[in-house]
Amino acid sequence: MEEGQGTAPQALYDAMDSYIGEQAAKGVFLDGGGLFGTEDTVNFISSGGEVSRVDGPYAEAKEVVGGWALMRYDTLEEAVAGQQEFAELHAKHWPEATVVATLRQVAEGPEETGA
Repeated sequence: MEEGQGTAPQALYDAMDSYIGEQAAKGVFLDGGGLFGTEDTVNFISSGGEVSRVDGPYAEAKEVVGGWALMRYDTLEEAVAGQQEFAELHAKHWPEATVVATLRQVAEGPEETGA
């Protein structure tokens, strides 16, 4: 989502509570949560064998991760449909915000990531 959009409206929180409850009852929602902005963020960057620390806020940050959810679907089609439903909740209940809902698969071992 874009940084600095303010707090989501209560209607979105209510809709998300209902959606998450339904998904948890079906065994789809495993875990998730919202994240604060970058004002207190601390990044540790590993590069060239050295680690450096960079403290927020980050003026150059235009998009940040605002939250996360760990979901388990049986098929890719179900995952895509679930992600679209999640994005549509945001469009309906917080239309003035720009939210990017990204779907990624969780790797369960190095053989899946190519590591």
